[in-house]
Amino acid sequence: MGLERIEYKKPAQLQRMHAAGLVLAEALDRTVAAAEPGKTTKDLDAVFAAVLAQHGATSNFLGYYDFPATICTSVNEEVVHGIPGDRVLQDGDVLKIDGGAVVDGWHADSARTVILGTADPEDQRLSDVTEEAMWAGIAALATARHIGEVGDAIDDYVSAQDGAPLGILEDYVGHGIGSAMHMAPDVLNYRSGHKGARIKPGMALAIEPMLVRGEIETRTLEDDWTVVTEDASRASQWENTVLVHTRGIWVSTVPDGGAARLARYGVTVSPLA
Repeated sequence: MGLERIEYKKPAQLQRMHAAGLVLAEALDRTVAAAEPGKTTKDLDAVFAAVLAQHGATSNFLGYYDFPATICTSVNEEVVHGIPGDRVLQDGDVLKIDGGAVVDGWHADSARTVILGTADPEDQRLSDVTEEAMWAGIAALATARHIGEVGDAIDDYVSAQDGAPLGILEDYVGHGIGSAMHMAPDVLNYRSGHKGARIKPGMALAIEPMLVRGEIETRTLEDDWTVVTEDASRASQWENTVLVHTRGIWVSTVPDGGAARLARYGVTVSPLA
Protein backbone atom coordinates (compact mmCIF):
# COMPACT_ATOMS: atom_id res chain seq x y z
CA MET A 1 0.00 0.00 0.00
CA GLY A 2 2.94 2.33 0.59
CA LEU A 3 3.32 2.93 -3.17
CA GLU A 4 -0.34 3.76 -3.73
CA ARG A 5 -1.44 7.35 -4.24
CA ILE A 6 -2.61 9.16 -1.12
CA GLU A 7 -6.02 10.78 -1.42
CA TYR A 8 -6.09 14.42 -0.27
CA LYS A 9 -9.59 15.56 0.56
CA LYS A 10 -11.09 18.97 -0.13
CA PRO A 11 -12.71 20.81 2.81
CA ALA A 12 -16.24 19.83 1.73
CA GLN A 13 -15.18 16.19 1.56
CA LEU A 14 -13.69 16.34 5.05
CA GLN A 15 -17.02 17.76 6.23
CA ARG A 16 -18.80 14.69 4.87
CA MET A 17 -16.27 12.47 6.64
CA HIS A 18 -17.05 14.39 9.82
CA ALA A 19 -20.75 13.66 9.33
CA ALA A 20 -19.98 9.95 8.90
CA GLY A 21 -17.84 10.05 12.03
CA LEU A 22 -20.64 11.49 14.14
CA VAL A 23 -23.07 8.80 12.99
CA LEU A 24 -20.46 6.16 13.75
CA ALA A 25 -19.80 7.58 17.22
CA GLU A 26 -23.50 7.36 18.05
CA ALA A 27 -23.75 3.82 16.67
CA LEU A 28 -20.80 2.69 18.76
CA ASP A 29 -22.18 4.43 21.87
CA ARG A 30 -25.46 2.56 21.50
CA THR A 31 -23.73 -0.74 20.77
CA VAL A 32 -21.35 -0.46 23.74
CA ALA A 33 -24.32 0.38 26.00
CA ALA A 34 -26.09 -2.79 24.81
CA ALA A 35 -23.07 -5.04 25.40
CA GLU A 36 -23.64 -7.15 28.51
CA PRO A 37 -23.34 -10.77 29.63
CA GLY A 38 -26.09 -12.87 28.09
CA LYS A 39 -26.29 -10.92 24.84
CA THR A 40 -25.00 -12.45 21.61
CA THR A 41 -22.59 -10.72 19.31
CA LYS A 42 -25.32 -10.86 16.66
CA ASP A 43 -27.57 -8.84 19.00
CA LEU A 44 -24.96 -6.09 19.04
CA ASP A 45 -24.68 -6.11 15.25
CA ALA A 46 -28.43 -5.47 15.06
CA VAL A 47 -28.16 -2.48 17.42
CA PHE A 48 -25.37 -0.93 15.34
CA ALA A 49 -27.18 -1.54 12.04
CA ALA A 50 -30.35 0.11 13.37
CA VAL A 51 -28.51 3.35 14.21
CA LEU A 52 -26.98 3.53 10.74
CA ALA A 53 -30.39 2.99 9.17
CA GLN A 54 -31.90 5.70 11.36
CA HIS A 55 -29.43 8.21 9.91
CA GLY A 56 -29.56 6.96 6.33
CA ALA A 57 -25.93 5.84 6.55
CA THR A 58 -24.54 2.55 5.31
CA SER A 59 -21.97 0.13 6.68
CA ASN A 60 -18.58 -0.03 5.03
CA PHE A 61 -18.01 -3.46 6.59
CA LEU A 62 -21.10 -5.26 5.27
CA GLY A 63 -20.19 -6.92 1.98
CA TYR A 64 -16.53 -5.85 2.16
CA TYR A 65 -14.87 -8.87 0.52
CA ASP A 66 -18.17 -10.63 1.40
CA PHE A 67 -17.96 -9.84 5.13
CA PRO A 68 -21.46 -10.77 6.41
CA ALA A 69 -22.11 -8.17 9.14
CA THR A 70 -22.05 -4.45 9.93
CA ILE A 71 -19.45 -4.68 12.72
CA CYS A 72 -16.58 -6.90 13.77
CA THR A 73 -16.96 -8.43 17.24
CA SER A 74 -13.75 -10.02 18.53
CA VAL A 75 -13.75 -11.64 21.98
CA ASN A 76 -10.81 -12.32 24.31
CA GLU A 77 -8.00 -13.93 22.28
CA GLU A 78 -9.74 -12.85 19.07
CA VAL A 79 -7.86 -9.72 18.02
CA VAL A 80 -9.80 -8.37 15.07
CA HIS A 81 -12.28 -9.20 12.27
CA GLY A 82 -14.51 -11.45 14.40
CA ILE A 83 -17.89 -12.20 12.79
CA PRO A 84 -21.03 -11.52 14.88
CA GLY A 85 -23.08 -14.64 15.51
CA ASP A 86 -24.65 -16.77 18.22
CA ARG A 87 -21.78 -16.50 20.70
CA VAL A 88 -23.20 -15.53 24.10
CA LEU A 89 -21.09 -12.95 25.89
CA GLN A 90 -19.84 -13.87 29.36
CA ASP A 91 -18.84 -11.96 32.49
CA GLY A 92 -15.23 -10.81 32.13
CA ASP A 93 -15.10 -11.08 28.34
CA VAL A 94 -12.84 -8.60 26.55
CA LEU A 95 -14.92 -7.51 23.56
CA LYS A 96 -13.61 -5.45 20.66
CA ILE A 97 -16.29 -3.68 18.62
CA ASP A 98 -15.01 -2.33 15.29
CA GLY A 99 -17.40 -0.51 13.00
CA GLY A 100 -17.64 1.87 10.10
CA ALA A 101 -20.15 4.20 8.48
CA VAL A 102 -20.53 5.79 5.07
CA VAL A 103 -22.33 9.11 4.48
CA ASP A 104 -22.62 10.48 0.94
CA GLY A 105 -19.81 8.17 -0.17
CA TRP A 106 -17.35 9.20 2.56
CA HIS A 107 -16.11 6.85 5.27
CA ALA A 108 -15.43 6.72 9.00
CA ASP A 109 -13.86 3.85 10.96
CA SER A 110 -13.58 3.39 14.74
CA ALA A 111 -13.15 0.64 17.33
CA ARG A 112 -13.50 0.30 21.09
CA THR A 113 -12.71 -2.34 23.68
CA VAL A 114 -15.40 -3.20 26.25
CA ILE A 115 -14.86 -5.45 29.27
CA LEU A 116 -18.13 -7.04 30.32
CA GLY A 117 -19.13 -7.30 33.97
CA THR A 118 -16.24 -7.89 36.36
CA ALA A 119 -12.92 -7.04 34.72
CA ASP A 120 -9.65 -8.82 35.33
CA PRO A 121 -7.34 -5.95 36.40
CA GLU A 122 -4.77 -6.97 33.78
CA ASP A 123 -7.43 -6.96 31.07
CA GLN A 124 -8.50 -3.48 32.16
CA ARG A 125 -4.87 -2.35 32.09
CA LEU A 126 -4.52 -3.81 28.58
CA SER A 127 -7.51 -1.84 27.34
CA ASP A 128 -6.50 1.36 29.12
CA VAL A 129 -2.96 1.28 27.74
CA THR A 130 -4.21 0.52 24.22
CA GLU A 131 -6.68 3.40 24.36
CA GLU A 132 -4.13 5.88 25.66
CA ALA A 133 -1.56 4.68 23.12
CA MET A 134 -4.07 5.58 20.42
CA TRP A 135 -4.42 9.09 21.86
CA ALA A 136 -0.63 9.42 22.10
CA GLY A 137 -0.44 8.58 18.40
CA ILE A 138 -3.17 11.08 17.53
CA ALA A 139 -1.42 13.76 19.59
CA ALA A 140 1.80 13.10 17.71
CA LEU A 141 -0.03 13.52 14.40
CA ALA A 142 -0.93 17.10 15.38
CA THR A 143 2.69 18.21 15.03
CA ALA A 144 4.19 15.39 12.96
CA ARG A 145 6.00 15.98 9.70
CA HIS A 146 5.83 12.30 8.67
CA ILE A 147 3.48 9.37 9.29
CA GLY A 148 6.20 7.36 11.04
CA GLU A 149 6.07 9.72 14.02
CA VAL A 150 2.63 8.31 14.91
CA GLY A 151 4.02 4.80 15.32
CA ASP A 152 7.01 6.16 17.25
CA ALA A 153 4.69 7.85 19.75
CA ILE A 154 2.51 4.76 20.19
CA ASP A 155 5.54 2.53 20.70
CA ASP A 156 7.15 4.96 23.14
CA TYR A 157 3.98 5.20 25.23
CA VAL A 158 3.49 1.44 25.44
CA SER A 159 7.14 0.77 26.20
CA ALA A 160 7.14 3.29 29.05
CA GLN A 161 4.33 1.61 30.99
CA ASP A 162 5.04 -0.14 34.29
CA GLY A 163 3.96 -3.73 34.81
CA ALA A 164 4.01 -6.74 32.53
CA PRO A 165 5.11 -5.87 28.97
CA LEU A 166 2.37 -5.65 26.35
CA GLY A 167 2.92 -6.64 22.74
CA ILE A 168 2.09 -4.34 19.83
CA LEU A 169 0.77 -6.26 16.83
CA GLU A 170 2.73 -5.59 13.65
CA ASP A 171 0.64 -7.57 11.14
CA TYR A 172 -2.35 -5.21 11.46
CA VAL A 173 -1.94 -1.44 11.28
CA GLY A 174 -3.82 1.80 10.77
CA HIS A 175 -4.57 3.21 7.34
CA GLY A 176 -5.68 6.07 5.21
CA ILE A 177 -9.43 6.51 4.74
CA GLY A 178 -11.75 8.68 2.67
CA SER A 179 -13.71 7.68 -0.42
CA ALA A 180 -12.88 4.08 0.57
CA MET A 181 -12.39 2.45 3.96
CA HIS A 182 -8.81 1.23 3.47
CA MET A 183 -6.43 3.47 1.55
CA ALA A 184 -2.82 4.58 1.52
CA PRO A 185 -0.83 5.24 3.61
CA ASP A 186 -0.29 2.51 6.18
CA VAL A 187 -0.06 3.90 9.72
CA LEU A 188 2.25 1.69 11.76
CA ASN A 189 1.79 1.32 15.51
CA TYR A 190 5.48 0.71 16.26
CA ARG A 191 8.92 2.12 15.56
CA SER A 192 10.07 1.00 12.13
CA GLY A 193 12.89 3.39 11.29
CA HIS A 194 10.93 4.65 8.28
CA LYS A 195 9.66 8.22 8.05
CA GLY A 196 6.70 7.34 5.88
CA ALA A 197 4.61 9.82 3.93
CA ARG A 198 4.76 13.51 4.68
CA ILE A 199 1.77 14.87 6.60
CA LYS A 200 -0.30 17.27 4.47
CA PRO A 201 -3.73 18.91 4.79
CA GLY A 202 -6.48 16.80 3.27
CA MET A 203 -5.19 13.55 4.73
CA ALA A 204 -7.52 11.36 6.78
CA LEU A 205 -6.07 8.55 8.88
CA ALA A 206 -7.49 5.70 10.94
CA ILE A 207 -5.15 5.27 13.90
CA GLU A 208 -5.71 1.88 15.55
CA PRO A 209 -3.20 0.21 17.86
CA MET A 210 -3.84 -3.44 18.79
CA LEU A 211 -2.09 -4.72 21.91
CA VAL A 212 -1.87 -8.18 23.45
CA ARG A 213 -0.97 -9.50 26.89
CA GLY A 214 1.32 -12.15 25.38
CA GLU A 215 3.23 -12.77 22.18
CA ILE A 216 2.35 -10.93 18.98
CA GLU A 217 2.05 -13.95 16.67
CA THR A 218 -1.46 -14.42 15.25
CA ARG A 219 -3.35 -16.76 12.94
CA THR A 220 -6.63 -16.59 11.04
CA LEU A 221 -9.42 -19.05 11.81
CA GLU A 222 -11.15 -21.23 9.23
CA ASP A 223 -13.82 -18.58 8.65
CA ASP A 224 -11.05 -16.65 6.81
CA TRP A 225 -11.75 -13.57 8.93
CA THR A 226 -11.26 -13.96 12.66
CA VAL A 227 -7.68 -13.26 13.78
CA VAL A 228 -6.60 -14.82 17.09
CA THR A 229 -3.40 -14.78 19.12
CA GLU A 230 -1.35 -17.96 18.77
CA ASP A 231 -0.80 -18.19 22.54
CA ALA A 232 -4.48 -17.43 23.34
CA SER A 233 -3.53 -14.23 25.17
CA ARG A 234 -6.16 -11.53 25.33
CA ALA A 235 -6.11 -8.54 23.00
CA SER A 236 -7.41 -4.97 22.82
CA GLN A 237 -8.13 -2.65 19.90
CA TRP A 238 -8.92 1.06 19.90
CA GLU A 239 -9.36 3.21 16.79
CA ASN A 240 -10.41 6.68 15.69
CA THR A 241 -10.51 8.47 12.34
CA VAL A 242 -8.52 11.71 12.30
CA LEU A 243 -8.87 14.49 9.72
CA VAL A 244 -5.89 16.72 8.85
CA HIS A 245 -6.77 20.17 7.53
CA THR A 246 -5.11 23.55 7.04
CA ARG A 247 -5.70 24.66 10.65
CA GLY A 248 -4.86 21.44 12.47
CA ILE A 249 -6.51 18.09 13.23
CA TRP A 250 -10.02 16.96 14.13
CA VAL A 251 -11.03 13.49 15.34
CA SER A 252 -14.15 12.83 13.32
CA THR A 253 -15.33 9.83 15.35
CA VAL A 254 -15.52 11.71 18.69
CA PRO A 255 -18.17 14.42 19.17
CA ASP A 256 -15.73 16.97 20.63
CA GLY A 257 -13.11 16.25 17.97
CA GLY A 258 -10.83 14.73 20.59
CA ALA A 259 -10.47 17.98 22.56
CA ALA A 260 -10.82 16.49 26.04
CA ARG A 261 -8.42 13.59 25.56
CA LEU A 262 -5.80 15.57 23.62
CA ALA A 263 -5.65 18.50 26.05
CA ARG A 264 -3.35 16.52 28.36
CA TYR A 265 -0.82 16.42 25.50
CA GLY A 266 -1.04 20.16 24.98
CA VAL A 267 -2.89 19.65 21.69
CA THR A 268 -5.75 21.95 20.75
CA VAL A 269 -8.00 20.51 18.08
CA SER A 270 -9.29 22.71 15.27
CA PRO A 271 -12.88 22.34 14.04
CA LEU A 272 -13.37 22.17 10.31
CA ALA A 273 -14.20 25.52 8.72
